[in-house]
Amino acid sequence: MDRPVITRFAPSPTGLLHLGHAYAAKVAHDLALQSGGKMILRIDDIDHTRCRDIYCAQIFNDLDWLGLNWYGSASDAQSGNNAPRQSQRMPAYQAALKTLQDKGLVYPCYLSRRELNELLSAPHAPPASQIDKNTSAAAAPALVIANTDQLLSQKEQARRHAAGQGAAWRLRMDTAIDIALSNNCGLGHDGSENGDDGETLSWFDHLAGRQIADPAQFGDVVIARADIAVSYHLSVVIDDALDGVTLVTRGNDLAASTHLHRLLQALFALLVPDYCHHALVLDQAGKRLAKRDSAHCLEMMRQIHDDPSSLFAKMPPMPTVNLHGNA
Repeated sequence: MDRPVITRFAPSPTGLLHLGHAYAAKVAHDLALQSGGKMILRIDDIDHTRCRDIYCAQIFNDLDWLGLNWYGSASDAQSGNNAPRQSQRMPAYQAALKTLQDKGLVYPCYLSRRELNELLSAPHAPPASQIDKNTSAAAAPALVIANTDQLLSQKEQARRHAAGQGAAWRLRMDTAIDIALSNNCGLGHDGSENGDDGETLSWFDHLAGRQIADPAQFGDVVIARADIAVSYHLSVVIDDALDGVTLVTRGNDLAASTHLHRLLQALFALLVPDYCHHALVLDQAGKRLAKRDSAHCLEMMRQIHDDPSSLFAKMPPMPTVNLHGNA
């Protein structure tokens, strides 16, 4: 990587930002600045059941207080009109889902989570697991969900559809991997070879090195939720491509998700960004910070002092990243 990088900070407006968000934003900001590139602020607000506009305004204020400028912030820091929002990109997500549908790579699942758990916990039931945005990198699922469309009769599926029940769309993992490997162009974001050999998918992490993708471990994951018509996994892959992101910086708790994201990039023939899965800011008990813990929110930090540099001094050091090449 010998050119200016494009990073992104993509918070969800579901609560107040905390110290962990501040660190993640600074990593993205500093690596972009170091390379002469730019950090994009993207508002990840696809989950209309939880996102609130009041938290969007707080995000802009927090970044301004921290002194972390994002691309376009100089002209519109307060309103955030230059920050792309997922809620405005539903047509792009639906087009991507239709591509998978047309290729026969997804299928509708009318089972609720409770029903699925009950069916899969019954004697002689197939094993089950799920991946979501909060999956730990160190906690790979031990069991796998597959072919859930076979757990309901066609008649019952048709009945639920006619009754207006929405379906989640699951990726048929085995088929998706076969197609991804056969179509994989093996190119990084800059058009260079990314190390794929036609038999595997991989990505480069600036802290962990070359990683081989193993999406099969997650089974038939949900690509579009029934309630919001998309998923974190599908939206973030499409978003990063639309925004031209060349270096994805995010906490190492999301490293496991990259196995699935790399598969989706191959299915959509997208260029592959580099990654930097950095350390997390932890509380005194060694747990990851959560929005529900108001003691660590940035709004409170502003009330007790006005020196963001003192906050960053207590956080993990900025990751050392060589932006002039990878291996």
